[in-house]
Amino acid sequence: MPTPAQPTARRPHRFTVWAPEASGVEVEVDAAVHAMRPDQARPGWWEAGVAADPHGSRYGFRLDGGPTRPDPRSARQPDGPDGLSQLVDHAAFQWRTAAWPGRSLDGAVLYELHVGTFTPGGTFDAAVERLPHLVELGVTHIELMPVCPFPGRHGWGYDGVAPWAVHEPYGGPDALKRLVDAAHALGLGVVLDVVHNHLGPSGNHLPAYGPYFTDRHHTPWGAAVNLDAPGSDEVRAYFIGSALAWLRDYRIDGLRLDAVHALVDTRALTFLEELAAGVDELAERTGRPLFLIGESDLNDPRLVTAREAGGIGLAGQWSDDFHHALHAALTGEGQGYYADFAERPLLAVAKTLSHGFFHDGTWSSFRGRTHGRRIDASRTPAHRLLGYTQTHDQVGNRARGDRLAASLSPGLLAAGAALTLLAPFTPMLFMGEEWGATTPWMYFTDHQDPALAQAVREGRRREFAEHGWKPEEIPDPQAESTYLASQLDWNQPGQEPHATLLDWYRRLIRLRPLASGPVRVRSDEDGRWLTMRRGELVVGVSLAGTPAELPPGTVLAQFPPTVTVLRVQAGPAGQASGR
Repeated sequence: MPTPAQPTARRPHRFTVWAPEASGVEVEVDAAVHAMRPDQARPGWWEAGVAADPHGSRYGFRLDGGPTRPDPRSARQPDGPDGLSQLVDHAAFQWRTAAWPGRSLDGAVLYELHVGTFTPGGTFDAAVERLPHLVELGVTHIELMPVCPFPGRHGWGYDGVAPWAVHEPYGGPDALKRLVDAAHALGLGVVLDVVHNHLGPSGNHLPAYGPYFTDRHHTPWGAAVNLDAPGSDEVRAYFIGSALAWLRDYRIDGLRLDAVHALVDTRALTFLEELAAGVDELAERTGRPLFLIGESDLNDPRLVTAREAGGIGLAGQWSDDFHHALHAALTGEGQGYYADFAERPLLAVAKTLSHGFFHDGTWSSFRGRTHGRRIDASRTPAHRLLGYTQTHDQVGNRARGDRLAASLSPGLLAAGAALTLLAPFTPMLFMGEEWGATTPWMYFTDHQDPALAQAVREGRRREFAEHGWKPEEIPDPQAESTYLASQLDWNQPGQEPHATLLDWYRRLIRLRPLASGPVRVRSDEDGRWLTMRRGELVVGVSLAGTPAELPPGTVLAQFPPTVTVLRVQAGPAGQASGR
């Protein structure tokens, strides 16, 4: 049960809500109902001044005499997405790191984590206890998977339905602030994953208020968010306001934007440009560097090109091409979208290391068409791309949620780590990867609607049956055992072979500052080895147990027999080559 807010003196509060299609709106505050009046300055908006506890009053809105609904801009849903909203006074929180200068994406090493499975406690406060581990590891930022409310206790977070609020089972708004405060006190930046392309299938009250969604476009998750149809000005303001609230009220340092390719937007000034400009303005006002990272399936460098140069202006984007090429090289898998990378996987790795995208206007057999656009390195430096060997998607969307450690040797894991952490991209780790966690990370849900729960269960089994899996082999997303099995085992980092791999990750992160400048890559498909040179640093990776061809130099780190990191005499860097 949520902890009740401490009562404070009631004072006048201005309640507002956008409900352009309603003929009458009332606000219920602490069980008392009050009529609202149209806001003459803002068409479609309603307002009412009511005495309330600024950090505790429960309230909701009634449209045309209908049921009391939560506030679309609610900062807290103590009883879940369908319950009443609760006022939150953000100014009441006492920050220990009030002078936090911020931490930009430049030179970052990110660590993606899911609050519910990062620790057995599954809360923000429990996560605080493990932050020293991340400091010792050497990462610079934690990247939290979505924390907005969704029905039930546990889930991935991408079914959130209240984009301004915090999932109560994680601890609510103040607990998130405590996590951010503790991270900042240790020098760690905080990135938050936010979802603007859809809302979850249950607990979503936005359609009752106005045209937040449109049938003009569709996404894999249903009707698209209304970014370009009538009423879209207010819808854009709603999601931009939510994004800025995380950065302002919770002192988050950056946002990861989920699946921006699903933000269908035909307007001249796109939502993403408008959002990026708003974030830049907030950064200037606060004096802190703030940034946006996009997840995109388009392989379009304009996403991370400066707006002054005709781009969207995001600071970074996930690079699935690097992941797919490296995954195919390490595992030998070639199904689905890996098919494009599996024919000559080391050459695919070499191309992504040297050019950023593998598909940069080239044929994609998976898509049945050409895909992507070439990156101009003079306008879009490589650090704008995030490189990784594992993410929540690439692990959790497998049938059993098996990590690379379930099938690869420590040596191959070490090889993937070296190429990821010493590449020209901004590296990102997935929680537990640094010690080769063998706990799975599966797809789990806690839908309260029995029909929806059954539909998800059957859909998951049907999806993998097409790839030869038997229904009984697919974990039940609704089973609590699926969720519990996905929690990290914090005994493993002190055990072998995990401890040795953890030390390897720490050493690579410490070496990362030595890797700079252009990249020269050589690869041998038959010998299954690859070398990557950046300035004075050379990384030699052998995937077959035979030594890679390395120049003379000083050995800085070695994980026999698969990886050697050398310091050599500086020389010119060229383009990728394979033989």
